[in-house]
Amino acid sequence: METRRWTNPSLPQTLQIAVFLLYADAVFGLLFGRVFSILGLFLVVGSAAGGFGIANEKKWGYNLGVGVSAFYLFLIAWSTGFDIGRLLSVDVLLFLLFPVAQFLLLVHPMSRDHQRIWFN
Repeated sequence: METRRWTNPSLPQTLQIAVFLLYADAVFGLLFGRVFSILGLFLVVGSAAGGFGIANEKKWGYNLGVGVSAFYLFLIAWSTGFDIGRLLSVDVLLFLLFPVAQFLLLVHPMSRDHQRIWFN
């Protein structure tokens, strides 16, 4: 019997926190109306599906989580016009705090090694 789970305590700490951040990103996207655009809907659904896939130890979930995180960071950089001065302003740095942490947790060597060995 195969079980589906929303969280997985057997994952390394880096992946567990990344799953929580992916879920939080999806919830905040719903709360702040990001789902009313196609791009926002993709980010919300991709974040939730990526977190669920990682919790169930699926490679597609890990790849989707990394892809959504990287795409979100690209959108933020693109919205500032790739201006390094604007990207380093306090308001943008505070906005980037969770997306950068999410991406770094997913690409951390411990996370990559675990998904490479144990995910199917």
